[in-house]
This record gives sequence, C-alpha cells and structure tokens, in this order.
Amino acid sequence: MTSSSNLTNNRERQFRSLALLTVIIVYLLVLAGGIVRGTGSGMGCPDWPKCFGQWIPPTDASQLPANYQQLYGAKLKGEVEFNAVKTWIEYVNRLLGVLSGLFVFATLVASFPYLRKDKPVFWGSVAAFVLIGLNGWLGSRVVATELAHYMITLHLFLAVLVVFALLFVYVRASAANWQIPLPGAGKKSLNGLVVVTIILSLGQVLLGTQVREALDEVVKQLGYNQRAEWINNLDWRFYIHRSFSLIVFGLHVAVISKVRSISKAGVLPSLTILLILTVLAEIGTGAIMGYFEVPAAAQPIHLFLAIIMIGVQFMIWLLINPALSSSKLAVHKLSLQTT
Repeated sequence: MTSSSNLTNNRERQFRSLALLTVIIVYLLVLAGGIVRGTGSGMGCPDWPKCFGQWIPPTDASQLPANYQQLYGAKLKGEVEFNAVKTWIEYVNRLLGVLSGLFVFATLVASFPYLRKDKPVFWGSVAAFVLIGLNGWLGSRVVATELAHYMITLHLFLAVLVVFALLFVYVRASAANWQIPLPGAGKKSLNGLVVVTIILSLGQVLLGTQVREALDEVVKQLGYNQRAEWINNLDWRFYIHRSFSLIVFGLHVAVISKVRSISKAGVLPSLTILLILTVLAEIGTGAIMGYFEVPAAAQPIHLFLAIIMIGVQFMIWLLINPALSSSKLAVHKLSLQTT
C-alpha cells in the first residue's frame, strides 16, 4: 500500500512539474511574440507553415529565387524584403509555438489519471490543448492577413486564455500541497475586487495594443530617424493608457492589502510579493518607453510583464475560491488546517 501511495505521489509531483514547465514555455512564447512585434519581424516569414517555402529558413538572399519579392509579394498582396535577422526571429517564435504545443499535449496525456480522481484537471488540460491549437491556426491567419491589427490582438488574447487554462490545471493539481488559509467574512469583497482587477487589467492590455497600433502608424509617417518624436505624435489612446495605469496600480495595492490580511505565511502572501514586483516593473518599463524614445527592448518586456501580472491575479482568484482551485478532498484538508 505504501509503495502504491508513493508511486501515486511521484506521478502527481511529476505532473505538477510538467504543468508548471508548460506554463513557463507558453510565457516564453508570449515573450517571443512580443519580440516579433517590437522588432517588426511579423512578416519575417511571409508564408506559413514554411518560411520562404523552406522548412529551415535562409540566412542570405542568395538562397532565395531571384524573383522572391514578386513571388511572395504577389502571394501576400504586398512587398517582401528579406532580412535574415527578422526572418529568424519569426522562425524561432514559430519553433517555440510548436514546442509549447507539444508540452501542452504532453500535459493533456499526463492528466488522464485525473479523470478518476479530479476531472477538472483533465478538462482544463483539454481546454489548454484546444486553445493552443486554435491559436496556432490563428497565427497562420496573422500572416495571411499581413499582420492585421485585430488578428494580432486576437492572437494575444487567445494566448492569455491558454495561460489561464494551464494555470488552472497547475493550481488545481497543487493546491492540496500548499498552505492556503480560507478567506472568512471578507471573501466576497476580496473576490469581487480581484475579478474587477483582472477585467480592468485585461482592458489595459487591450488599450496597450491600441497604443501599439497608433505607434506603428506614427513610425510609418516619421520613420526611425525621428524616434524622439514618436511619443509626442501619439493620440489620445496613449494618454488614457498612461493615466489608467494609476487606477490599475491602486487596485493592486487594495488586492495585496486584503490578501495579506488573510495570512502572512504560505503561498498567497508569496504571490502578492510577486504581483507587486511585477506591477512596479510593468509601470517602470512603460515609463522607460514614454520618456526614453521607446527603446525596442522595453516593448516585449512590457507586454511580457503584463501577462505575468494577469496570470498571478488569476492564481490568487483561484486560490481564494477553493471550489475552483481544489478537489473536495483538498477543500476538506484546507478546512482542517484552519480549524
């Protein structure tokens, strides 16, 4: 019996490690997507799934047909200019997409034992697999539509849903092993506050994509030689996005204060520390872009931090709702811990 129990515990531990690794890889994919956008590499590979008709993209224009501009420009209704750096940035992004898909599939396969003991873990894995497959297809549509802004935004928000599904799986499979005090009388207000924070944070990210769209238009008009004038030529969306960050920051301060009033030890306080550090870094990278001529390196980091921030919010929301984050057995164990 002990040997069987140890085997089960080892398998559950391995599953949790796999789920966490999968979350990390998907986050790296989000970062890679931000780098693609920030460096203007979205059309580095003008076709899909191949890149310039090859499974391994070229490193020099001499490896392409002489009429490659006409060939791929006609296919995509636009001009194509080969740039080895941009091509390989986009190609690495695609490789990470494939890798993340494989890890999500591995998580799904490893979740089958949960069908008998905690079905939400399995169905969360299914949701992650379906969503990442859909997002892979959407990535092909981003190329086909020549980086249509609405497609890029949909691509990003579908990636957020993938992160949510995987975090649900990871938290649900791990909660029984964490110290999580159950919220008392203040649970309802805390729950509402966290939900509002998540919604407004997602709205802030959406507004950020609109600012990025406006920035693209400014760059087209002024060119890279006028980088110092980019911010001054942005429209109202930039100023609302910048001002709204203060509201989002205030909401996070309120969330962190309420969460830490529940407990000063365990996973929840640790998540609040990660959350406040992420929020401060997010605001910092936004300020760097606003006051230091939008350095290219800051753009993907700004987006990456935003998705981390929303992921941590989502984890906190799950953990303050044991019916979502824990099986009935785990909820019972948590109740015993707090009595």
